[in-house]
Amino acid sequence: MPLIKKLPAPLTILLIVIIISALTTWLLPPGEYNKLSYSDNVFSLNTPKGTLSLRATQHTLDSLNVRIPLIKFKSGDIRKPVAVPGTYHQLHPNKQGAVKVMQAPIKGLTDTADIIFFILIIGGFMMVFQETGAMEQGIKYLSYKMKGREAWLIISLTFFFSFCGSSYGMAEEALVFYPVLVPLYLAAGYDLLVPVAVIFAGTQLGTLSSFSDPFSVIIASNAAGINWTDGLLERMVIFFITTIVTIAYIVRYANMCKKDPTKSLVYRFDRGNSSPYSAIVHNDVNSQTTLSSRNIGLLCLFFVTLFGMIAGVIWLGWWMTEMSAIFLAAAILVAFLVRMNEKVFLERFIRGAQDLISVAFIIGVARGITIILNDGHISDSILFYSAQMVGGMPPMLFIIVLFLLYGVFTLFISSSSGMAVLTMPIFGSLAAVVGVPGREIVNCYLFGMGVMGFITPNGLILPSLALVNVSLKTWIRFIGPLLLILTAICAAFLVIGVLMK
Repeated sequence: MPLIKKLPAPLTILLIVIIISALTTWLLPPGEYNKLSYSDNVFSLNTPKGTLSLRATQHTLDSLNVRIPLIKFKSGDIRKPVAVPGTYHQLHPNKQGAVKVMQAPIKGLTDTADIIFFILIIGGFMMVFQETGAMEQGIKYLSYKMKGREAWLIISLTFFFSFCGSSYGMAEEALVFYPVLVPLYLAAGYDLLVPVAVIFAGTQLGTLSSFSDPFSVIIASNAAGINWTDGLLERMVIFFITTIVTIAYIVRYANMCKKDPTKSLVYRFDRGNSSPYSAIVHNDVNSQTTLSSRNIGLLCLFFVTLFGMIAGVIWLGWWMTEMSAIFLAAAILVAFLVRMNEKVFLERFIRGAQDLISVAFIIGVARGITIILNDGHISDSILFYSAQMVGGMPPMLFIIVLFLLYGVFTLFISSSSGMAVLTMPIFGSLAAVVGVPGREIVNCYLFGMGVMGFITPNGLILPSLALVNVSLKTWIRFIGPLLLILTAICAAFLVIGVLMK
């Protein structure tokens, strides 16, 4: 008999976590580290007595025990305020009560407005594109061509998403692939968990094994005072190992479901659920079909839009505004090319946005958790007491406990760059005392966030599951064994890394 018969809905889970976060502001002593920020060739040091202006020199950084080269601030590699080691101080309590709990989801929705509009515009674009029939015809054609080789759809695309996550930090932008891949994998005979595993698990592996992501490994290495290439070979090795293990795990599950659909976890726990995108799949998807020149052109436009977005993020510094704009422009262009009536276009676009409102709410409410913790000044306290706990440990025990602690930190801080500038200066300086290489501290941060990110409610897993209408319970039952394997691999690499210092 399962211990948990049914988990609450995603929004309910997030509200419960917000309440728990608020309770911690009543139980833990509030405090924070002094924060150092850079602007216009001047350092600003935020202290209990106010903000001090300091000369932007390497001597200033050295005197504060901030082991970051000055050039990293001047070049813009370090943009967020950095925690200054040894400056933790307690603050007057700012306990978060019922009013703050009610305000947190609203503040979270406001704070993530750019992401929310991106999600809604994706929904509108997809509904307009589906109206053309090109997507349905393209999936039917590809399903026929890949018959008997469906596993390669899992192998190639999981590697693609893992590489994108590891190389440049693909995360939110991967959400646009669900409307394409859900019907494709269903047509191949798999269940709704497979596209989530391919897209979400693929990009999440990128956090775990990041080798060049500027938002995680590079900023963390800079904040720890080491070159980001230190440990690069180790991270490349773990990238290939964890990606291969994950692909094998997903393929094994997918083939099992294809052979016997009753063994599907979705069938067992979410029977009757269907994704809004599964309606594209027809019973004759495996029959021979051809693509018209019109549909080929529309599909080319679709993929030019997708990969144009990725190129813009990597090389042009695009973020949510630019990504939203390219999908809005693409939706209008599609309507123009197929001569869609204005009224039909607007109706379809708005309906598509409506389909993703629940996803948008999940993203916004999840941010409320961080807001509660920051307003209650608890995040720095958790970091301080954790550093106190591990400071006197021998190197082997230190590295394993720190790896586990980063998993705990991820429950409170979901931003990889935010985690880096807050924790790396503290644990980076502590590593030198206990005799642990700085690269292994960075790896602890990557591995801890990477593993816990698969299930933490304030990350992207709940929006991803909402897109395909799969419960968190089903996902945990699916991903649990893989997380144990990944945890063992990461722990082994950390121990070897300490032994090879």
